[in-house]
Amino acid sequence: MIISGWSLQYSKILKEFNYDKKQDFESSVILDSIIEKSAIEERIRGMINSKTVFVIGAGPSLKNAIPFLKKFKKNTKIVADSALKPLLEKGIKPDIVITDLDGDEKSLKQVGKTNTILVVHAHGDNIPKLHLAENFKNCIGTTQAKEVGKIKNFGGFTDGDRGVFLANYFNAKKIILCGMDFGNKIGKFSNTKKFERKTKIKKLYKAKSLLEWLAKKSQSELFTTSSPIAGFKKVKFRELDIIIT
Repeated sequence: MIISGWSLQYSKILKEFNYDKKQDFESSVILDSIIEKSAIEERIRGMINSKTVFVIGAGPSLKNAIPFLKKFKKNTKIVADSALKPLLEKGIKPDIVITDLDGDEKSLKQVGKTNTILVVHAHGDNIPKLHLAENFKNCIGTTQAKEVGKIKNFGGFTDGDRGVFLANYFNAKKIILCGMDFGNKIGKFSNTKKFERKTKIKKLYKAKSLLEWLAKKSQSELFTTSSPIAGFKKVKFRELDIIIT
């Protein structure tokens, strides 16, 4: 079931970013025709339900988070695709990758051949890239619009905040954010071009506001090792051992 109140949030996104609702729906229909029916959703439930999970973005604080993330091999790691390449380079394998297919294509194809689950998002601007989902061994599709066929709506806008919405949807006990900064500084791991910077920052602010909205509804315990977010407890890396036990 789509999170209560999401339709209003989606309407605000359409207005604020001048997106085309029809194109979002068209993208969902195309992705639905590409991916195969599977039991992956139940696998995700088993990885998240009642557990402590990390949601990892590519913000400036990711560099400092990586040494600590290596310690928690058994905890589910939900990764925004822009953080995928640096994590793989440091030997950290994600359990779930959230992507709208604008991340490092080589890294996406690499994990797409493994047991890592790719949660591929369909929206009006990424229709030409949807064919990449054909390369993924374990894949489900999402939308921010109306659900269609196999395409689900777990809530969320950018890859990072959609990871949090996913963890909330599947009832994580605790959700810990790393590399999720939502400020005016864009992390070096982000694939943001100079001319895209203004839009990227606007998207980050929107993502933060959506997480603050989610925090008022979520039953999960919410933490961030990155910049403060209303409704999330700010913690230091050295406190993670206590939180996770």
